[in-house]
Amino acid sequence: MQQINLECENLKEQYTLNYVAKASNGALLYQNGGSVLLASVCAQENLNYDDDFLPLSVQYIEKAYAGGKFPSGFMKREGKPSEFEILTSRLIDRTLRPLFPKGYTHNTSIIVMVLSYDGQSDLQVNALNAAANALFVSDLPLESLQEDAVSGVRIGRINGQFLLNPTMQQLAESELDLFVSGKGDELLMIEMRSIRTQKGSNELAESDLLEALEYAKGYIAKTSRQYFTAFSPYKKPPFAYASALKESDENLMQKIKTHYHHLIQEAIAQMAKSERDTSLHHIVKRVMQEHHLDDEKCVKEHILAYKKQLVREMILTSKHRPDGRSFTQVRPISIQTNLLPCVHGSVLFTRGQTQALVSATFGVENDAQSHEMLKGKAPFKERFLFHYNFPGFSVGEASMIGSVGRRELGHGQLAKRALESSIQEDKTIRLVSEILESNGSSSMASVCGGSLALYACGAKVDSLIAGVAMGLVTCDEQYAILTDISGLEDHDGDMDFKVAGGYRGITAMQMDIKLGGISHEILTQALFQAKQAREEILQKMEEARLNIVLNEDILPKNEVFLIPPHKIVEVIGQGGKVIKDIIERFEVSIDLSRESGAINISASNKERLSAAKAFILQLIGQGKNEKVDLEDYEVGERFVGKIKKILDFGVFVELPRGGDGLVHISKITKDKSKKAVDLLQGYTELECEILGLNKGKIELGLIQSIGEDLN
Repeated sequence: MQQINLECENLKEQYTLNYVAKASNGALLYQNGGSVLLASVCAQENLNYDDDFLPLSVQYIEKAYAGGKFPSGFMKREGKPSEFEILTSRLIDRTLRPLFPKGYTHNTSIIVMVLSYDGQSDLQVNALNAAANALFVSDLPLESLQEDAVSGVRIGRINGQFLLNPTMQQLAESELDLFVSGKGDELLMIEMRSIRTQKGSNELAESDLLEALEYAKGYIAKTSRQYFTAFSPYKKPPFAYASALKESDENLMQKIKTHYHHLIQEAIAQMAKSERDTSLHHIVKRVMQEHHLDDEKCVKEHILAYKKQLVREMILTSKHRPDGRSFTQVRPISIQTNLLPCVHGSVLFTRGQTQALVSATFGVENDAQSHEMLKGKAPFKERFLFHYNFPGFSVGEASMIGSVGRRELGHGQLAKRALESSIQEDKTIRLVSEILESNGSSSMASVCGGSLALYACGAKVDSLIAGVAMGLVTCDEQYAILTDISGLEDHDGDMDFKVAGGYRGITAMQMDIKLGGISHEILTQALFQAKQAREEILQKMEEARLNIVLNEDILPKNEVFLIPPHKIVEVIGQGGKVIKDIIERFEVSIDLSRESGAINISASNKERLSAAKAFILQLIGQGKNEKVDLEDYEVGERFVGKIKKILDFGVFVELPRGGDGLVHISKITKDKSKKAVDLLQGYTELECEILGLNKGKIELGLIQSIGEDLN
């Protein structure tokens, strides 16, 4: 057993090697404060492997006992991973995947388990460092780790000052959440979001983000060297493996270049992925037939390699893109708002061949998503939800729609982070983005559609937010930064860089770098080129926003008012009987706060909301009429009373000795489609009977006949 103790900014890490999980290719026990994680790396030869995709799986798993808790739910055992676990797994995967060499085919599993959690540590930073260093000391043949180790850092900003590796409590006060990973001078992955403050939405200026990234770059350069020095003596000798990467057949490549250049060029011009793939498949078959070849996989690999070479040469040498656009040009945009008549808010956002249908739905307190936290008993309530769906038909694939995948969760999280800081009110809101067509960043189309959908349902937001995906193609000293990349440019390029924000700055960013590092010059140009595109898209969105017509008839109405906290028990009633009756009678949703006395009423229309509020105020003696003295009345008493107010769900009738009583619609007609206001037209008085007395309210029935509708 060996122990390595390292101290970084706001991190005191202890790594224990050759102590646990010794059967794996590499493993270690990681500790920071009271948080303990186990990271292991296992690789197994795959003799049947026949693909060019790296067979790497990453799992981050939180154990309930780490926080001194039982797993929630009926089955008291850890089961389906939470969204946080899945997103953390993706974060680790996106950092470590580029380190593996092309042609590596061993099935590789990286597992990080949280065994103890102190409630203070940043588990994502801990998990990445644990996984990266377990990979470093393993015997996997990774030439990329011969000179540097991987390091991760989170940066916050409080009162204008950057803070390295903030605790969870400090992050809650921060106006910035920036996670960066890299090795040496190379950045591998970036995730960023702005956090709403008391001053309102918080869009980070490009210059401030660049400053933060340089801050992170300096930290990573320092700590990766520190890790490399500390762990190098314990690194296992790499095992030998047979690379699946075959050398290029120059003769075949020359034949493709000579005879099929124009056909491949025509295929590239077909921007739809399904059409392009079909054309390339036909070219593969033609090459095999005309040159008497029988290895389809080999021919396909050479054609795809030439296609990639052609795309990159077209951009770097000819200075034009496959679809003919300039490097800074955004594809044509069209926007249609509130096209779904029974949805609170809807937007169809189309940019080129990428199309997102985004719907917005208002909910109540009980509709918020509860998340079981590793530390603490009370679940965390998430009131703003963004769900992203990517069906196969969006890229021309015949596939079933199944459960949500990691990619869909990641894209939805990115869109949520982009929009969250712009929302003013603490209402429960769900946005759903259905990707109907995809060729280029559908997550950024979801951001644009989602921002407009918030306006389309009447939500209170500070500003419009737009998103754009940027690309990078490099060769030696040449490089080209591409605005609003298509799927082809994303696949054959060197960087995937998504930026979202408003006119004043950036609200969210995500970057995955396929090449080793990115210079400050390129990063600066990419950010400001993205800003130019974002402003262009925002202008189009502003035009659409001005033409929004709200679906007022179906939008739910909501009001919050205060009553004395000690009166809440009267509204609830014994065993919740009173509040259940109010909810059923007025068809509303009610959330109560015993501490503040706040009552939040949501209803399908204004009339129901007003009637429920008036009823509650009357119940506690604060309404327009004084609280009814029930001792003045008795069940069975009959009287003729003046109609005070007619609503859809019933009629309020004046009582003979003060106060009002309600004749519910169910006491007037059995036909649920009819409304009291229609049945009682022309009536000014009604003959009634008292049916019930309860907590200051009187329930009435009718004696007088109302046509054929009386029960």
